[in-house]
Amino acid sequence: MDNATRHNIIWRPSRRDVLLLGVGGFVAAVPFARRRPLPVVRRNVLTMGTIAEFAVAHREPAQAHAAIDRAVEALRFVDDTMSRFKPSSDVGRANLRAAHAVVGICADTRDVLNEGLRWADASGGAFDPCIGRATALWDVTHRKEPPATAEVTRIAGRALYRQLEISERAGSPVVRFHDPDVQIDLGGIAKGYAVDRAVAALRKQGVEHALVGAGGDIYALGTSPSGEPWRVGIQSPDDPNELAGALRLENAAIATSGDYRQFFEHGQRRYHHLLDPSTAAPRQSSQRSISVIAETCMAADAAATLAFGTRLAGVERILAKHGARIAHRI
Repeated sequence: MDNATRHNIIWRPSRRDVLLLGVGGFVAAVPFARRRPLPVVRRNVLTMGTIAEFAVAHREPAQAHAAIDRAVEALRFVDDTMSRFKPSSDVGRANLRAAHAVVGICADTRDVLNEGLRWADASGGAFDPCIGRATALWDVTHRKEPPATAEVTRIAGRALYRQLEISERAGSPVVRFHDPDVQIDLGGIAKGYAVDRAVAALRKQGVEHALVGAGGDIYALGTSPSGEPWRVGIQSPDDPNELAGALRLENAAIATSGDYRQFFEHGQRRYHHLLDPSTAAPRQSSQRSISVIAETCMAADAAATLAFGTRLAGVERILAKHGARIAHRI
């Protein structure tokens, strides 16, 4: 096992101990019962451009480690398959060639793309998995000032998701772009899917109690070792050491989208990474963060991406149809 890319802790907390797990925009506090608690194995792994974090409670630490190994493999599979930054990934290959010819993709990428298109259809394009060109244009982690207005307006309001075709050839899924400006960007949904896959891997290994998180998305598997729901604190947008609220979760996911992690400031305005497809620019809102609960992390991820700063009428109704609901906003 690669000690350079992970951090392992086997910890047996006392009656008054609390496990604190920092996961993206969350801090999860785990109260323990007065009986002898389960050992908790923690691991941090750098993947998907963020730090994925695990806390697995299990009687056998060796089995917990093995289960985390499988879960990490699941996360890295999604990263290798769906990252727009990797030319060899399904998304990378499609973005390079699908405007000119069909490009083969795996079933997982097809499923995530189809789910993204369902969110796009339901929201009238307010969620669009095909605005990767706008995402690259803004590149908020490296820019110091906005791109040229003409460059932005050229790709605004294009409903580019309608130009993505998903079909089959010889029994395998393929994609084709019918507009050269289509570029797939699954940043608003793929991390959630990756967490779901990681949780499924833990379950397959017999894990019943765990927290898994990556990039602001977290899934609470089962209950905490005390038998109570996991208590998840929502990080303050203004102070990473403070909480803005707390929620209790059991076999459920939560995702937070906000303007305080990926952004640059120019002319007394903050430009963040959550773009409005209708303007191809960061959404303008006084909102700082929004947290959404759903049955799956993929649904919570997409819902939080859509809901942040949107002026879309009936957005909560759209979320409800996908089994999601807004739990906290600032």
